[in-house]
Amino acid sequence: MEYRDDARIDTAEVRRGGGSGRRGGGRMAIGGGVGGVVVLVLVLLFGNNLGINLEDVMGTGDTGQDPGNGQSEISCTGLKGSDLEANPECRWDAYASAIQGYWSTAVDGFEPAPMQIFSGQISTACGTGSSEMGPFYCPGDATVYVDTQFTEKLLTQLGATGGDAAEAYVVAHEFGHHISNLTGQMEKSRAGGNDTGPKSNQVRLELQADCYAGVFFANTVKDANSPIQKVTRDDLARVADAASAVGDDHIQEQGGGRVVPESWTHGSSEMRQRWVTKGFDSGDPNACDTFSAKDL
Repeated sequence: MEYRDDARIDTAEVRRGGGSGRRGGGRMAIGGGVGGVVVLVLVLLFGNNLGINLEDVMGTGDTGQDPGNGQSEISCTGLKGSDLEANPECRWDAYASAIQGYWSTAVDGFEPAPMQIFSGQISTACGTGSSEMGPFYCPGDATVYVDTQFTEKLLTQLGATGGDAAEAYVVAHEFGHHISNLTGQMEKSRAGGNDTGPKSNQVRLELQADCYAGVFFANTVKDANSPIQKVTRDDLARVADAASAVGDDHIQEQGGGRVVPESWTHGSSEMRQRWVTKGFDSGDPNACDTFSAKDL
């Protein structure tokens, strides 16, 4: 993935360090591209057999915040695409800048979502977020939360080839949830409860976020102000590879269990790749109506 040298990286909505989310109960965070699948889904599926306490991962545990890793000391203010080679940690700001830049022109009444970069655990309006969840979106405070270092490791652990394009896909997926939230589709999908299965509303919501991620990739390269200038065939392969790595069936296989479609909350590897591709090929957010689709 190539960056546009003269494009300004908008860091206004990117936060680093301890975070500013509200503590306490609320709407559950929407698990996204990586860790939300690996930990949260496995806990829900296998419970104590994995020896994982859901409260430690997300919810009611009385845990502190750990800004860690010097994240709060990093400043990407005033940088351009040409500065990313010397400031690689600021690539996350470039992803967020490009993603929000596109959606601000594609959605009427768009409201930007902060991206909180943290390490360890953090307080959110959806409860206590943990790095082990991977990136997630909290509708309660309309914020995308990312532990960047842990996300890099998770992509590797899941067998994805990684790279900037794969990381950008993970972030774009979480911002896709923000779009579903703004348009009211998220609230409608939750009205029927937390159902599971390959055609459940949970799966449809996740696939919509995948599709929105594909739409973003198709359009950002056309924007002269986007930090992302070019997405190559290899980049697209990495995006598809990352989408496959976070499929429910792949996660269940890696967990040592059998594939149980009735328990799916995010969709199979094939489904996730299909909707990312559909979004990219169409370049149209209207093509992402997963809730009306009969064939997912």
